[in-house]
Amino acid sequence: MPNQTSKTEFLLLEFSSVRELRIAQFVVFLVFYLAALVGNLLIICAVTVEHRLHTPMYFFLMNLAMTDLGSVSTTIPKSMANSLMNTRLISYFGCVAQVYLFLLFGGSDYALLTIMAYDRYVAICNPLQYGLIMNTGACIQMAGAAWVSGLLYGVLHTGSIFATTFCSNIVDQFFCELPQLLKISCSTLSVLENVFLVVSFIVAFGCFVFILMTYVQIVTTVLKMPSSQRRQKAFSTCLPHLIVFSMLLFTGTFVYLRPQSHDSSPTNMVFGVIYSVIPPMMNPVIYSMRNKEIKDALSKLLGLK
Repeated sequence: MPNQTSKTEFLLLEFSSVRELRIAQFVVFLVFYLAALVGNLLIICAVTVEHRLHTPMYFFLMNLAMTDLGSVSTTIPKSMANSLMNTRLISYFGCVAQVYLFLLFGGSDYALLTIMAYDRYVAICNPLQYGLIMNTGACIQMAGAAWVSGLLYGVLHTGSIFATTFCSNIVDQFFCELPQLLKISCSTLSVLENVFLVVSFIVAFGCFVFILMTYVQIVTTVLKMPSSQRRQKAFSTCLPHLIVFSMLLFTGTFVYLRPQSHDSSPTNMVFGVIYSVIPPMMNPVIYSMRNKEIKDALSKLLGLK
């Protein structure tokens, strides 16, 4: 067992020691970041400006875009800066901030997706009561609860992992990732963090079951609709949500539950990009792909209509 040490800085995963490859990584990450930044900002602006989108569904979508924007801004800029400056360093408090913010936005994202499933359930299965149930006050309270849950989730895990001591300061990922920090922890307190992770996955699985049950009810109701146009419209609002939720759930679960002891550094980076960068970048595309209202609002915002 290596000696327990107090760390003042960490070394993040370096893509390559070859300058040309580091520049290539910088360019790729820049493209990913700009795509996520522009896409989510357009969603936020479209929902804010277009009065037709001032409905509960788009209010939650705007909040989702905010969490995606925050999540991707927490991880990518530091990695790009390190690539340009040929360094791997991140300060201790910088690492704390990365872990906390990433968990805050990730937890809020998951909570919002659960709320959005309930919103779609009420809209399709109980449309006559939709305005009463999903009133402005209720929507603000649910969105606030999602952000508070993310805040508490971040505090819980960040506090437990950084209460431990570390045997090494080498983080085998391009950002301060919780599983990688857990690998280099050499304190008995790390057991507490493992318990918190198990509890988190139980809660996440409960949300998954809830969403699954709501979609069983939604599909059952939609199939009973006499109008094919109404069925198509209902599915067009539900399918993007289901795709986004599945992408977040399965990529995140795979990363956090897979055995990591024998993973190579390139493998870790690939998986890190898959669950931390790809979903925030793809969510605006998925939500606008089959949504005519979003397309019209974006066209109007960009002066194309």
